[in-house]
Amino acid sequence: MMRRCSARRRCTEEKKRLLRGVQGLPEYDRGSCPDYLLTRRQVRDRSLSPGHEPVGILRCTRCRYTPQWSCTHPGRAWLYDVRLTRPKRVPTLAQEWALDRAMAARQTCPRPTCGRRYIYVLPLRTLGCCLECHDGTPADPSTYTLPPAAHQLAADLQGASR
Repeated sequence: MMRRCSARRRCTEEKKRLLRGVQGLPEYDRGSCPDYLLTRRQVRDRSLSPGHEPVGILRCTRCRYTPQWSCTHPGRAWLYDVRLTRPKRVPTLAQEWALDRAMAARQTCPRPTCGRRYIYVLPLRTLGCCLECHDGTPADPSTYTLPPAAHQLAADLQGASR
C-alpha cells in the first residue's frame, strides 16, 4: 500500500508496507523479546558496547495492532545480543583533557571583560557571548565559575606604582 501525501504536507518518500520478517531480522513485540536481547540504551546502561550489528528489531507500540506487517516506524529499536557485547572503552587522560578543552570553548564567554565559564553551553553562534554580556540578564552565581586571576608579582606591582 502506497501512502499519498497531501499538497500541504511535503513528503520526500512514499511509505511502503512490508510483510513481517522481510527485513531479515526477527521482530519482537514489546514485552516478548528474550532476556539476552537488549536495546542500545540498555547496553549502554550496563557499561557495555554493542560491538556487532543488531540481531533483532523491537517493534513500536503502534505496530502491535498489525502483527502481519513489518515495523518501519522511527519508534522501533534495534536489539543487540548481550552475549556478544564487549566492555566500553575507557578514554585516556589526553582524550579527556581534549574533551574538556572543547567543552570549555563552548561554555566560556569570549568577551575579555567577562570570561566566565558556565555549566551549560552558551549560544555563541546566535548571540556571540553570554546572556549577561548580551542584554544584561543577571546570571545565577551558581551557574558559572570566574576566570583565573592574572597573577602579578610583587615586583610588577611596585613598578606600576612608581
